[in-house]
Amino acid sequence: MKGLRSIPRILKINNVNGYSVSLLFNNGESRIIDFNYFIKVILNKKPGKLGYELIEDKSLFKKIKVIGTTVGWKEIGRKVKNIDGVEEFLPYDLDPLMIYNNSVPDDERNIIVGMKIRSARIEAGLTQEQLAHKSGTSKHYISRLENNKSDIELLTLKKIVEAGLGKKLSVEIS
Repeated sequence: MKGLRSIPRILKINNVNGYSVSLLFNNGESRIIDFNYFIKVILNKKPGKLGYELIEDKSLFKKIKVIGTTVGWKEIGRKVKNIDGVEEFLPYDLDPLMIYNNSVPDDERNIIVGMKIRSARIEAGLTQEQLAHKSGTSKHYISRLENNKSDIELLTLKKIVEAGLGKKLSVEIS
């Protein structure tokens, strides 16, 4: 990711494979977290502590859900008294920033535009400066794109692909 522009939020669970979970964040990036490691090492949970039962019971772990802006389990949690003194149940959920910081990019789900631009530029025999000139951008911007240090708007991508590389841009949603 090009850096967080806001507090990370989890929008969707892409898939669950054992204790490894792929999550889609609000910055458009999919990331994978190993919850076995996260719960035992990062959160330092021990047997008998809230959350550790997720590691002991795989069927319980698989009930992971998006809760608000993060993930959690509605089946476990704790009872607390609210401001009015009424007891309520709070499901066990995790800080999305901690999840983001302890996860790795999901390369199978992330769109790697920069690598595609670099490959097409090299195939066309163009330097970054030549591509920038043809597409109305700067060499610095092309370099940042190719190194996945900058996001790209769809219309800018169209300029680079069609004017700069002389190819046709198509977008597929599958």
